[in-house]
Amino acid sequence: MEVSIELTMSPLQDDFEQHIINFIKVLRASSFKVMENPLSTQIYGPYSSLMPFLVDAIEESLSEQDAVLIYMKLVKSNRADYKPHF
Repeated sequence: MEVSIELTMSPLQDDFEQHIINFIKVLRASSFKVMENPLSTQIYGPYSSLMPFLVDAIEESLSEQDAVLIYMKLVKSNRADYKPHF
């Protein structure tokens, strides 16, 4: 089953920028399709391999921060090639 996941990280500390950069670099280094915009990062792939990868990546990031919010939206289907039709 393919999924699309949108992630937004909001570190609650002064040195927030480097934590976001580090997390995105981990996502980019994966074998999954990653797309970014100024507000969030999207990652696409098979649910059964993407979720364990994200569990590890998020745990690593959480361990490096004092306080952080991570918002995640998950859609059942790979929407990486979505193009508006209107």
